Amino acid sequence: MSDQPKYNPPDPILLTLFANRFMSVAEAMGRSLQQTAISTNIKERLDFSCALFAPDGDLVANAPFIPIHLGSMSFAVKYQMQLHGKTLKPGDVLMTNSPHAGGSHLPDITIISPVFDSKAEKIIFFTASRGHHADIGGILPGSMPPTSTTIFEEGANILSFKLVTEGVFDHDGLVDYMVTKPSQYPGSSGCRNLRDVESDLKAQVAANHKGIQLIQQIVDDYGLETVQEYMYHIRANAEASVRSLLRDVAKRAGTNVLEAVDYLDDGSPVQLRVDINEKDGSAVLDFEGTGCEIRGNLNAPISVVHSAVIYCMRAMLDMDIPLNAGCLVPITVKIPQGSLLSPSRTAAVCGGNVLTSQRIVDVVLKAFHACAASQGCTNNLTFGAGGKDKDGKNITGWGYYETIAGGSGAGPGWHGTSGVHTHITNTRIGDVEILERRYPVLVHQFGLREGSGGRGQWRGGDGVVRELEFTEPLQVSILSERRTRQPYGQEGGEPGAFGRNTWIKQPRAADGDLPDSDSSSDSESSVPLTPRKINIGGKATVFMGKGDRLLIETPGAGAWGAPMDDEDGKDVHGGHEHVKAWAPRGSLAEREAAQAAF
Repeated sequence: MSDQPKYNPPDPILLTLFANRFMSVAEAMGRSLQQTAISTNIKERLDFSCALFAPDGDLVANAPFIPIHLGSMSFAVKYQMQLHGKTLKPGDVLMTNSPHAGGSHLPDITIISPVFDSKAEKIIFFTASRGHHADIGGILPGSMPPTSTTIFEEGANILSFKLVTEGVFDHDGLVDYMVTKPSQYPGSSGCRNLRDVESDLKAQVAANHKGIQLIQQIVDDYGLETVQEYMYHIRANAEASVRSLLRDVAKRAGTNVLEAVDYLDDGSPVQLRVDINEKDGSAVLDFEGTGCEIRGNLNAPISVVHSAVIYCMRAMLDMDIPLNAGCLVPITVKIPQGSLLSPSRTAAVCGGNVLTSQRIVDVVLKAFHACAASQGCTNNLTFGAGGKDKDGKNITGWGYYETIAGGSGAGPGWHGTSGVHTHITNTRIGDVEILERRYPVLVHQFGLREGSGGRGQWRGGDGVVRELEFTEPLQVSILSERRTRQPYGQEGGEPGAFGRNTWIKQPRAADGDLPDSDSSSDSESSVPLTPRKINIGGKATVFMGKGDRLLIETPGAGAWGAPMDDEDGKDVHGGHEHVKAWAPRGSLAEREAAQAAF
């Protein structure tokens, strides 16, 4: 930020005003995207983010969307600037999802629009939106294959594509990138439901345009020079806040060196050393000692690592400031080349964005001694149909994707929360009514997993139980962590419980698992067959038949402080109760509330 012009100290009222005006632009973009999208993923689960970026690609402001998107989108904007910066014109819109170009994982498609000044001569801002699309091709419906070993198996990989050129939408180019190219790889299909994906992409383009209109209105109201001055002040304020945080951490810890390590379920370490410079309030976060690239999909692109770090810095600040690029100015992140946090270009990454990112957050918060571990997982469930048939033809189908909540970690003075999405994810789960209406699924149970949170002075939050029955044969996949390593407790607090994925399989003659018949016992022929319970592990894909069920038990969270038992050995804090009161939630309740407000 040394090349920034010298500004006078900010007016505190204008600083707050501009921070909220910038955030309101992102919020309005988000509302536009939700209202115009058609997919369950974006419209119901809210798996999207919108943000405003400076002319240099730095994050200026965002609404409280998905943390893992917001920190990495800046990498995507800067990469596209390097490719197209001098050739962009008003009405151009860029599309990308490649991890090499600042993407997180392939289903997260980023749409970037330049904002020009009134004379259409220079770029003054960028608006961008990133949404998770339920299917973009690959070897399995849902494009989150738990068995992928290369990025080519995970679907369309788009380094840069001009989706709109001076206002003209390129449908043919989209078909080529989304359907033709992904299907060229052995075993992979193109996008199984291009109609929905194209519609949601147009919704993202419209959301970006909404942002362009609003930021141009702010420029008209205050002038470009004032707007850019306060854009700088907002980033400088975030920078100063993080520097103050780092000095305070070193003072409280009694040392300027912090260290922590945690492990993925396969044993790969994520190791961190933090060296804090108390004089200038800066820090070096060095991940040396982290495991090498994985032959699987838990590799995390560099942009995801920075997302996790910037989220942690913002989460530990006890003040209300926008998450922006200023949070990372005092931070130097060192990542060993060839590690699972800096993999090769062909490495599979679909799980790194949603699982390894959680472990990075666990390690950073552990090093800073901020709280106990949350569930450390997003419990990614996908199922669907379509793709390549046995003759190699691409059959139109569909895919469904959801992440499932768990427990949040306890801290010094608070119990963990039960049944919530934690840290890098901020999505909803699919509403039961919508899930059962749109897809061949019945929800048998969905509730808290009592007792799965760690015991301690401050208890960890409980995970959840979600059991689905499939009413037609489907390919079902689960991509999850914390199935062999428990979420840690702190200060003597106990860890949270492991997660578990169980296939409840109905016996079938075709599968050879029917019990032997006994002709002498006709009376028993009407007795229902007992289903088999099969632990499928943390990462599996199974072709489930009609009537089969998947039982997902998500991890609890770690506790803070040693448990305090009374004379009878009972946990003194065992009375920590979850909020039992029912309240209307979800998209249907929100719609009714919005209608009632008119």
